[in-house]
Amino acid sequence: MDRNTLIAFFLIALVLLFTPKYMELFSPQAEDQKETFPLREDENRDQNSQLLSRKITPTKTVKNTNEKTQKKTPLNTEKLTTIKTELYTAVFSNAGGGTIKSFHLNNYFDSDGQFVNVINQNPTQNLSIHIKDLDGNPIDLTGNWIESTKPNRYTVDEKDILEYELELFDNISIKKVFSFNPKDYTIGIDINFDDLKDLIYRDVRFSWNGGLSPSEKDIKDDQTYFKSYLYQGDELEELKTKPGKQDKKEYNGITNWGAIRTKYFVSSIIPQDPSNVRSASLSGTNDSLETYNMSFTFDCYKNSNFILYLGPLEYEKIKKLNVNLDVIMDFGWSFIRPVSKAVLFSLKRMHEYIPNYGVVLIVFSFLVKILVFPLTKKSYQSTSAMQQIQPQVNALRDKYKNDPQKMNQATMKLYKEKGVNPLGGCLPMVLQMPLLFALFVVFRTTIELRSEPFIWWIKDLSSPDKILDLPFTIPLYGSHVAFLPILMVISTFIQQRMMSGGIQQPQQKMMQYFMTGFFFLIFNNFPSGLNLYYTLFNVLTIAQQKLMPAKPKGT
Repeated sequence: MDRNTLIAFFLIALVLLFTPKYMELFSPQAEDQKETFPLREDENRDQNSQLLSRKITPTKTVKNTNEKTQKKTPLNTEKLTTIKTELYTAVFSNAGGGTIKSFHLNNYFDSDGQFVNVINQNPTQNLSIHIKDLDGNPIDLTGNWIESTKPNRYTVDEKDILEYELELFDNISIKKVFSFNPKDYTIGIDINFDDLKDLIYRDVRFSWNGGLSPSEKDIKDDQTYFKSYLYQGDELEELKTKPGKQDKKEYNGITNWGAIRTKYFVSSIIPQDPSNVRSASLSGTNDSLETYNMSFTFDCYKNSNFILYLGPLEYEKIKKLNVNLDVIMDFGWSFIRPVSKAVLFSLKRMHEYIPNYGVVLIVFSFLVKILVFPLTKKSYQSTSAMQQIQPQVNALRDKYKNDPQKMNQATMKLYKEKGVNPLGGCLPMVLQMPLLFALFVVFRTTIELRSEPFIWWIKDLSSPDKILDLPFTIPLYGSHVAFLPILMVISTFIQQRMMSGGIQQPQQKMMQYFMTGFFFLIFNNFPSGLNLYYTLFNVLTIAQQKLMPAKPKGT
């Protein structure tokens, strides 16, 4: 690394280090935001109080109505309503005007063979509303609302609704209406404040509480992907809470959506009018299990409609929402994302004709090998040429061992005379690296490959193909033995030996053994689908090297 590069990294580090302090000194938005919100409420209270004095009653009467609110809270028992569609079975409670007690996905199974339930056990008011009267006192909405639409159980065949109502003042109620579409995972939420606008603060908060439940057998791996998001404009805000910690982040301004995800599933609240959202927040708790909440503060005088997406983190379904929710999907770094999407698209299209994803991978490996064949051939011939002139290179090193500059000049001259490119053998691997990273991402995080079997012991291409559980944990290697990584490492070792022609310097041998051992350790925890692809690709490369002429024509 030269001096200019070091200076560049040093300057970048300074920028990163002092940027937060600069923002704190010259853009103290956090403190201003904390002061702005109460002032806005006071202004709303004054405006609403004037309207109330003209239309309803004096302020004293408002206090009495607040007392009535407590009396009019229904004391009836909790009522559960089951909603069934082609895609899910959901149980709603009238507590809080529509708490989702369970949400079973009909096309996805957990490790026990049961439908995945994305809702945490014993949820409490996970779709809650928070309002205040004109005196700034919270109005209790946690009681059991009246369900005014359907019986306790029904199947949604076409767009249908479930409506809850709670009377707060004499003949004045708040309503929450859920609308269902049997063909997707979206649920419309319409909160009606029409009769209450002159009796409550304009600023209302709508929250999702309790996060999502783990769905995978390996809970630790599942929680690696637990995270919450807010999307404002083109900026994605994230919150990932560390073990044993509690965190909260607040953001002012227009908010397009909020989301909470696990490895394969997501809950997202999407305001139909993002400009009506005045602020939003994320909060998280990481005790034995990570849980995340999100909330939106909006003007109840305007649009109070939301869309809840609760279902799989599947790219095509997420993309159809047209709100850029797919930015939360793990497709790798920015330059890798297009390759990952192309790989996923190719595998899914092939799966439409080939029902087994393992067989799809085999076909895919052949197609990739055919695609890169010209580069691989050139690489192999370049490596062979390098091996042939290696004695001459060694002679130059001995001759000019005390003069590195002359040695480099003489070596480059030899390469030019022999028509050898010392980097020619690396080019195919460099070009394939984005594809290898993309495959790793696709097989590890995309729900399309979740629980997809191949043959015999390979029952899930998205997880390691365990053949033995160990009573202890080996650093990097893990607490199990997988079979495909062993085959992959063996095939890699054979390929490297063939590429070197069996003639290696001691340092080269040491590096080869080191890399083989390193791959053996880390690949043990890789998805079996990825190890299957690597192994197949190595085997095809070995076959190619056996069949391909070592020397280019004319040499």
